[in-house]
Parts: sequence; C-alpha cells; structure tokens
Amino acid sequence: QGNLVESGGDSVASGQSLRLSCDVSLYMGTPAFNTYSMGWFRQTPGKEREGVAVITSVGFADYAAFVRGRFTISHDRFRGTVNLQMNNLIPDDTGTYSCAIQPKLRLTTIQALGVAKSSKVFGIWGQGTQVTVSS
Repeated sequence: QGNLVESGGDSVASGQSLRLSCDVSLYMGTPAFNTYSMGWFRQTPGKEREGVAVITSVGFADYAAFVRGRFTISHDRFRGTVNLQMNNLIPDDTGTYSCAIQPKLRLTTIQALGVAKSSKVFGIWGQGTQVTVSS
C-alpha cells in the first residue's frame, strides 16, 4: 500500500455518473514523478481486483473493454490528481475503486497483460472508495 487518497465514491442509480479523484501529490516532488503511469482498479467481494483504466506519463490512455466508451481517465500533473469520469453506470460497476501509480511503467507493458489484468505491475496504492450502483 501507498499514500494515495481516493474520493468521490457514492451510491447512485443506473445511468447516473460519478467522478472519482485520486490525490497523488505526495509523489510530485520525487524525481521519478514524470515517469509515473497511473491507473484505476476495482474489486468486489469474492472477485479478483481488475483494472479499469490506465494513463501513462505522457497521456496515453487505455481501458478495459467493459468500461470503454463510458469511463474516461485523466490526470492533472500540476495538481497531482488522477481522475476517473464514470458515465452511464450499471450495477456491475459496483465495487471498491482504488487508484495506483508506478514509475517507469510503459503502456506496452500494461497492454501485454491487458488493462483488466494489469494490477500486478502497479506498486503504490490507495485504500479505495466505494461505488454502489443500484438497478
């Protein structure tokens, strides 16, 4: 675990939107900050953690197939945040959403695993924020 802090989780109805934010500013002063890739992941009880979206240090983004077209990841490197805009939420999106960062992590490495299976290459994590979507 790391010192990342997520916010924005809530309980919403299907079709609504949420915006999650993760504070990574603690790492802004480190020499490697400009090499960090960042990602959002989710987990539900009894299931493995799965990757949702990732973004590299230069802004290349990729998504798990089950959220592509509905979720958008972004980063603000001046404020030290990585955000996840989630639109058209469905009950299957329910889970604990965590952000993670990793220095010198390339998109090709993530894509070789697939975004959904990429959690093992990220080493710095937050505690998570709960998202619940009701039908």
